[in-house]
Amino acid sequence: MTGTEVAALIAAIAFAVLVVVIIFFLIQLNKNLTQSTQKVNQILDKSDKTITVLTDDVDVLLKQSEELLVNGNELLADVNQKVETIDPLFQAIADLGESVSEINASSKEVLAKVGDVSRSASKAAIIGKTAKTAVNLFRR
Repeated sequence: MTGTEVAALIAAIAFAVLVVVIIFFLIQLNKNLTQSTQKVNQILDKSDKTITVLTDDVDVLLKQSEELLVNGNELLADVNQKVETIDPLFQAIADLGESVSEINASSKEVLAKVGDVSRSASKAAIIGKTAKTAVNLFRR
């Protein structure tokens, strides 16, 4: 064998080894890609399930929120109606309070006048007794 044939044989063996290494590399790469693809598919499946559960929960929450708003509006309307019903009562109580205040003021005026009259009557009684005493003295 000549030097050229030996060089060609070495090159052929190196090429064969390179091809075998590349084949093993591609096989390993294929395994890794397959495992990665499976993991990605599992993650996507879990994500789909999570999104489905969240969507269902959000729908339930929205329905409950809507029911709460409807109930709140009905309650508010009922309270407003009852307040409108009670409003005349409060107006009557306010009017009664004003009337009582007026009666109280009138009573104070009457009592003041009665006091003045009783003072005048007391003075008159004193004057009357004094006059009677004076008359009695003049008679004697």
